[in-house]
Amino acid sequence: MEQELLRLLADTQSPSDTRKAAELRLLHLYSNETFSLSLVAIASHNSVPANLRQSALSVLKSFILAAWSPKLDEFKGQILVNDANKAQLRRVLLELATTAETAERKVKSLASHAVSKIAAADFPEEWPELLPTLLHIINDPGSTDGALHGALKVLLDLVDSGFSEEQFFNVARDLVSTLFAVATTESRKIIFRALAVSVFRSCFDTLEMVLEQHKVAVKQFMDEALSSWSPFFISILKAPLPQYPTEEEESQEGGIPSQWRGMIALKLQAVKTLMKIRMLFPTLLTAQSPAIFTTVWEELSNIQGAYRDLYIDDERQGRLEDADGLPYTLDFLVIEELDLMQAFLKAPPVKAELQTQLQNAGQAATTSGWLPEVIKLVVAYAQITTEEEGLWDIDVNLFLSEETSVTANYTPRTCGGDLVIKLGEWLKVMTVEGLLAYGNSLFADPSSTWKSREATLFILNQLLRDFNEVDQQIPLKVANGFNDCIQFCLQQGQGLLRARGYLVAGSLARIVDEGFAPSAGSYFQAAIKAIMKDPSEIVQVSCIRVLQDFIAALPPTSVHWMQVPILNALSEFMSAKDLREAIDSDDLKVTLAETLRDVIMANTNIVLSSIALDVFFSIASNGANNYHLVMIVTEAFEDIVSQIAEQGPDSYIRLCEKVLPSLTSAIDVGHMTQEAALTNLAVDLLRALAENGSEPLPNGFVGTVMHKLNRLLLASTEGELIRPATLAVRHIIAHDFNQLLGWREPQTGKDAIETVLVIIDRLLGPAVDDGAAAEVGQLASELVEKAGSEKLGPYLPQLLRAVAQRLATAQKAQFIQSLILVFARLTLISPREVVDFLSQVDLGGESGLNVVMSKWLENSVNFAGYDEIKQNIIALARLLGLDDPRLSQVQVKGDLIIRDTGRIKTRSQARQNPDQYTTVPATLKIVKVLIEELASASGSNEIDAATAAALEEEGSDEDEWEDIPGGTLDLGLSVMKQELMTFGEGGTQSTFGIRQRDDETQAFLLDFFREASTKPGFQELFAALTPDEQEKLRSLS
Repeated sequence: MEQELLRLLADTQSPSDTRKAAELRLLHLYSNETFSLSLVAIASHNSVPANLRQSALSVLKSFILAAWSPKLDEFKGQILVNDANKAQLRRVLLELATTAETAERKVKSLASHAVSKIAAADFPEEWPELLPTLLHIINDPGSTDGALHGALKVLLDLVDSGFSEEQFFNVARDLVSTLFAVATTESRKIIFRALAVSVFRSCFDTLEMVLEQHKVAVKQFMDEALSSWSPFFISILKAPLPQYPTEEEESQEGGIPSQWRGMIALKLQAVKTLMKIRMLFPTLLTAQSPAIFTTVWEELSNIQGAYRDLYIDDERQGRLEDADGLPYTLDFLVIEELDLMQAFLKAPPVKAELQTQLQNAGQAATTSGWLPEVIKLVVAYAQITTEEEGLWDIDVNLFLSEETSVTANYTPRTCGGDLVIKLGEWLKVMTVEGLLAYGNSLFADPSSTWKSREATLFILNQLLRDFNEVDQQIPLKVANGFNDCIQFCLQQGQGLLRARGYLVAGSLARIVDEGFAPSAGSYFQAAIKAIMKDPSEIVQVSCIRVLQDFIAALPPTSVHWMQVPILNALSEFMSAKDLREAIDSDDLKVTLAETLRDVIMANTNIVLSSIALDVFFSIASNGANNYHLVMIVTEAFEDIVSQIAEQGPDSYIRLCEKVLPSLTSAIDVGHMTQEAALTNLAVDLLRALAENGSEPLPNGFVGTVMHKLNRLLLASTEGELIRPATLAVRHIIAHDFNQLLGWREPQTGKDAIETVLVIIDRLLGPAVDDGAAAEVGQLASELVEKAGSEKLGPYLPQLLRAVAQRLATAQKAQFIQSLILVFARLTLISPREVVDFLSQVDLGGESGLNVVMSKWLENSVNFAGYDEIKQNIIALARLLGLDDPRLSQVQVKGDLIIRDTGRIKTRSQARQNPDQYTTVPATLKIVKVLIEELASASGSNEIDAATAAALEEEGSDEDEWEDIPGGTLDLGLSVMKQELMTFGEGGTQSTFGIRQRDDETQAFLLDFFREASTKPGFQELFAALTPDEQEKLRSLS
């Protein structure tokens, strides 16, 4: 068996066909009793190549998940390991992960993961000796380094995934005391002490889960634990760092390099643990907060020199972690300590002491005392590192991503900015005055480096941008105080310093009153010249970026006369670049698009008489694969078309003459070159042009675009293309149906109505998925309304039947809404005819009325869009008003049946026990839906002023030092921002479940229910409602 497995494991690392065959054979061997024992035997042999030992453990872990126990989420339904083999596997894997001597750390790590998976199923009932064995190894002074390290790794995996809450509580005290012993034993390797602290920190994830249910017990446990851990953490932070190793020594094991790495790792884990405690149990640290704050401040002051030597003057590698995931470079430590300092600024004792010192200092608070010292500290760490300087010089996109805060790469520089922003939130303008005083002294000192000057203005810029976001202004006198610093920067030879001068000038312009306009105007003109003349690309792109600030800050008249010079400057800049040459140049393209958008929107008429749109489309065509860039271009174009169209048909005709050749050409080019993204963008812009078009559309509009749209809609299956193309056809029908009627498809000779029906038929067919066909209902509705039964003739019932048939299988909410609205809009006109038609339609043996009403009523509460919601509500009210017995006979999904098991419903439980609902007549469900919509139309889901004020109050600094639920996030911390960077930006009202107040719909529903309540039969419906629904209706009277 072992020889066969060795061959199969080797084959799994071969090319695809061989690999797939080997993986399939391994799955077939699962049922062999010796399979798992042979794998662990291979993994235990030091003579076997390391890659095969690792592969054996990976396969074994997959086998354990699939065939060990029903308690594991990935269990496949059959236990394939007998009890005797389980016992042997547990023993051998634990030995391999801990006491077995092997030079391969990856093998030990994989064995540890396998142990944790088994422990999740077997501990403690079937494996009671696991934890005592681990604790014995850890506590035994005679344990080898390898055994101690392996035991700590297994314990870390066990804490992360193997313990239940109850199991953890039973062993917590023994576990934590053992970890404390390792962490405080100076004879142990420092890196192992750091790992012990890391395991202790992982315990908080389990404590967090049980905090709400066992507050008293958890608090008591934490009080006991922190009585010893907190002084230890402070002592670790006070301990000096050893001398840093030379570059040649850096990667060596033992001696100074290991001491350096180990001490940083230990300090880092101490800081991370303090931060975790602060997030979960801030009151437990309140008393020690001044000592912690002072210690961290002193530590940051003491390691400034080492940080400057390693990263600002030299180019040592940073952001490194060891094989156990423990970070060990100085830049990581600085980030964590700046974050901790920022967090502890809010601690009531710390804040009170700092406030007292400020009051005692009086007018001198900005020039002496703690404020200028903190600013000095932050500036020291905000200096550009040698690595950043080199990277930015190679690729300005990296500079822009840092500058616009769209990078997940948090550094001491950005953390320092966040710390000063926190000071600004508290001290407001005093923080700016402190920066002014420090900046003036720094710029006056001839020995100051350009990096320290740039860092001072970078920190200022971060603060000013935050002030702008919260509409916090600064006095003109203070703003003018920075003019000398800015002018100094603009005259320097260092490009990054010149760039910073322009960026600060733009930020100042946005948060100072009109008195700063003359200065802002001169900087504005200088920035435009620099785009064309400055030799530094970083300065050029900084000036392109800062134009957005000047345009927003200056009076419109000051911007209008500069539109053409800006357009020329941007065009000249772009002509010197090949925006296609680097696929990573998206930040520059986005910045160009944002600036050009702002220039155009200052006066949209500029697009009719300049190269503005040509430049805009050029940027877009070179970045059509970038979602952010496409959104900027599309939204801006929508606004441009809307504003031009408002001026009348003549302006709209001129716009069409200017853009239609470019858009249709882009569609053709995209089709020929197979650049789907370019075609998608061009069609979406065409959709925007048609959506905001005049009525009627310009002559020739339909002939120019309809053939291309028809070709795309009949050939493509790509949702990003089909959706805007469908909408474009819909808007053409809405704006100029007569012009469409006069058009024929040139290749087939079919008239317009038949062509559109063919399009709809394809989109409703199986070849196009729900997402791609999401707008076909809107198209069908528009065609039915405009053409009517007299023009559609026999096609109308065929069309409606096809819509109903597709609705029966539709899954995506937007697609379902689109199809339902076909019937909803017809119901607004002829509700009786809709019911008659659907009652006669047979869909796979089921009445069309049953199919459509079930889907309609199940999805109504999820409708989005103001007009769509209102149309749906009125249509449902019309149906109910028919008092048609056929509707009462339709049974649909009612209310969710609540089963309170007292447990959180996991995904596996949800699959085994899906939600169940009552069954109710369609008429009753309509009433339920309308009651729900009445509450939504009243804006009950909105956050009112009182609630907003309460939330604002909850966000105060003092409350952050109350014991809070573990789910609460401090968004001011860079570490938290880093975790959130994976999430997308923005959001709509529907995204967050907020409906705006709709007085018109609310008035309709109020009148409807008042009238309905007087009709016979309504009392029966009322009696069938839930008490909560009944109370909502009673409140109307």
